[in-house]
Amino acid sequence: MISRIKALISGGEKSEPRGRDAVQMAAAALLVEAAMTDGTFDADERATVEHLLVWRFELTEDEARELTAEAEAEVAQSAQLYGFARVVNDGFSAEEKVDLLEMLWHVAYADGTLHDYEASLVRRISGLLHVSDRDSGAARKRALVSLGLE
Repeated sequence: MISRIKALISGGEKSEPRGRDAVQMAAAALLVEAAMTDGTFDADERATVEHLLVWRFELTEDEARELTAEAEAEVAQSAQLYGFARVVNDGFSAEEKVDLLEMLWHVAYADGTLHDYEASLVRRISGLLHVSDRDSGAARKRALVSLGLE
């Protein structure tokens, strides 16, 4: 699956349509990247990523755990956000992109502390997904409220 995702991101396999699994992998990779930005991917962050994947993509816990592990491996091999963002841009509606940003804010706050690198990464991803500052800010506020931090 990872090789197929890489081919989709790099522009190969153009004859095969971008499937939901490619979008799921790209979204999961962005979530994992956000979790790892502060230098750790602790149990709380992992649980948050897996819970969000279960909720957003209606996956089983085992499927979410597997997708998270695959995304973690993909992030370790790739230093570029643009490829993941491009897959998300092609596969998500504007509303779904804002939902993904809210998920990213959940991950950034999962360990109870927002690090500058995490905030910077989410803002960069917001730009790559062509989400306005206003919508990104609203997504952040919703995440803070749902986490009981505001």
